[in-house]
Amino acid sequence: MYLTDALQRIRQRLVENRARPETLALVESVLATAERAGGDQAQVRSLLELVRRLMRTPQANSNVGIYDDLAVLEEQLVRQAAQAAAARGQEEERPLPKPKKYYRELKERERRKPDGS
Repeated sequence: MYLTDALQRIRQRLVENRARPETLALVESVLATAERAGGDQAQVRSLLELVRRLMRTPQANSNVGIYDDLAVLEEQLVRQAAQAAAARGQEEERPLPKPKKYYRELKERERRKPDGS
């Protein structure tokens, strides 16, 4: 995911959470800097990583409100990631149907089996 796209998604999530104007201003300033510096080419691994980076900015450290808004978003992203991991785990544990080859080989073994009964 590109940096500018990630920042826009974070901004949207903050708006949905009714974040403080200062928090939105912080994200807007970082977004403007990223757009000028070619952030549309820079890759970000996850939104969670980016939120944690924003939490370490001087603005977030000096303003408890900004930090709290970002902490709420971080908690939501962590919960969402845990739910996605649980869903992936359930999907992986689901038994898979056996291929046709398995049943053909089983039938062939049954046919070759001597009738000793």
